[in-house]
Amino acid sequence: FVGNSTYLDDHGPPPQKVLPFPSQVVYNRVGKCGSRTVVLLLRILSEKHGFNLVTSDIHNKTRLTKNEQMELIKNISTAEQPYLFTRHVHFLNFSRFGGDQPVYINIIRDPVNRFLSNYFFRRFGDWRGEQNHMIRTPNMRQEERYLDINVCILENYPECSNPRLFYIIPYFCGQHPRCREPGEWALERAKLNVNENFLLVGILEELEDVLLLLERFLPHYFKDVLSIYKNPEHRKLGNLTVTVKKTVPSPEAIQILYQRMRYEYEFYYYVKEQFHLLKRKFGLKSHIRKPSPRPEFFIPSPLETEEPINDDEEDDEKWLEDIYKR
Repeated sequence: FVGNSTYLDDHGPPPQKVLPFPSQVVYNRVGKCGSRTVVLLLRILSEKHGFNLVTSDIHNKTRLTKNEQMELIKNISTAEQPYLFTRHVHFLNFSRFGGDQPVYINIIRDPVNRFLSNYFFRRFGDWRGEQNHMIRTPNMRQEERYLDINVCILENYPECSNPRLFYIIPYFCGQHPRCREPGEWALERAKLNVNENFLLVGILEELEDVLLLLERFLPHYFKDVLSIYKNPEHRKLGNLTVTVKKTVPSPEAIQILYQRMRYEYEFYYYVKEQFHLLKRKFGLKSHIRKPSPRPEFFIPSPLETEEPINDDEEDDEKWLEDIYKR
């Protein structure tokens, strides 16, 4: 001990923590689109890479009042950085309330498959427990739990008709009341937000490629994610989240769902095509397979090929910088 010397006198202030960029990421996960698998990965990755994983115990409140939006944005914005916040919640515009807009990521899937997964999960849960459905929907009447999916669709039960089928688009459109109304306005606003606020929107059918791109774009969060995902122990955990007792509706019922979900499909195919353009930009080739048939109301159909095409070359790192500057 020398006189009244202090650490600050001798060494100056401690160096500031160097944050990766971006250091604020929001994964406003769409229900039944592989989000539980991704959250399992994020828990492992947050320990491995030392970022702050902020999760929410609220699972059934995606639409918020103005005051609730302000409170949630305040809570997220004050989290220790670098953070990744995840919750089932429709898109939040941070800048509207004076906050810094974070980078958004998300994953979607074929709308009919998402709907069917949710329909049977609400009733019968998954392999994590035989009685899981009792936890998920304890007050569901038996006649509702065992309602035949074809009856639900063909007889126009509320669960199998709009507006409940209009589910994916509001996650990208936002909190405006019109975002919950099936139509062109919500569809176009969702596309705009994908282009301006989302670093990546992947599709669940090509999850490994989604993870590869997340590792490329956000290495401080997702480095080594694919090797963890392919680890047999993680696969064993992931298999427990598969919905049980799922059956396929009749072709007639599926066609009715297609018609009712036409805006969802327009959005899904838009995101899918953007995702494939992104993959080609970074040299990822899809496994060549016969594309699934597009519902007949999509005429003309945009490019659906799984083969790479020759795009104008662009420097990858500059492209990433431009994305981050948005």
